[in-house]
Amino acid sequence: MWQDGLNRRVIGALLDVHYNSIGRWVAAFETEGPGAIVSAKRGRKTGGQRRLSVAQERSVQKMITDKTPDQLKLPFALWTRQAVCELVEASFGIALPQRTCGEYLKRWGFTAQRPSRRNYEQKPEAVRRWMKERYPALVQRAKSENAEIHWGDETGVRNDFKPGRGFSPKGQTPVAQNSSKRFCINMISSVTNVGKVRWMVYRDRFNGEVFINFLRRLTKDAGRKVILIVDNLRVHHCAPVKAWVAQQSDRIELVFLPSYSPERNPDEYLNGDLKASLGRKPSPRNQETLEQNLKSHMRMLSKTPARVAAYFQAEHVRYAAAA
Repeated sequence: MWQDGLNRRVIGALLDVHYNSIGRWVAAFETEGPGAIVSAKRGRKTGGQRRLSVAQERSVQKMITDKTPDQLKLPFALWTRQAVCELVEASFGIALPQRTCGEYLKRWGFTAQRPSRRNYEQKPEAVRRWMKERYPALVQRAKSENAEIHWGDETGVRNDFKPGRGFSPKGQTPVAQNSSKRFCINMISSVTNVGKVRWMVYRDRFNGEVFINFLRRLTKDAGRKVILIVDNLRVHHCAPVKAWVAQQSDRIELVFLPSYSPERNPDEYLNGDLKASLGRKPSPRNQETLEQNLKSHMRMLSKTPARVAAYFQAEHVRYAAAA
């Protein structure tokens, strides 16, 4: 349009651009050619005016990915905005507001998450060997023996469990009614990766007799040998249990998880499912109602194998899904 003889004001009106901009573009074109008027993003360049250099950002990301705060001698259990601020100040002498640290974390793709728990006593090498060597070998042996692999665990539920969140008008905290009496119900259960559930409720303390009773029920309707994977609870290793299992070696075998590794047991997810369900119900006023609520949920799980099989899709137990 300029080369056709139109002036800056006319061109500006046609393009809805200030005529001074038209003058700058024409001057740049005549001086440097077409490459001088390539469109570009306006405003501050990416990374401009940041307190941390690119190298410092990478260093901080690596530290909070590879280490926990206590490993770097910081008084925090998890990486929070405040913990990152103190790490930056200790490492580079740069004091950042918590909001700025939050912006850095967001930019790096870090999100606030509920942590999974680990025992200090857990031996990572034993867990690795279980997942990569021992369990795959167990699966192959189960196939050759036509055996069925179950995962077992014990749990207890009480009447004073914490309910979940509920809606209420702002400023009016909802009230959950509880009995002043405390009572509980115990349960032992097992699951398979195809969704089969076996469970037994008991009120007394868990001991070898209770465990043997559950094993007897478990093998009764299995129709083939059962390989039951459990944790290293002392009752699982007691003499009466060992003697009974030895007598029934053609029907059942006990295999033990690495010590202090409950997150590798899929039956833990059944326990969580159960407690979440009971937490949504009104607090029971007696032990009988608590037991009835527990049994109702477990009967539902027994009839919905797809829901139980979905436990095996959780990150820490996915290795057991393909057995």
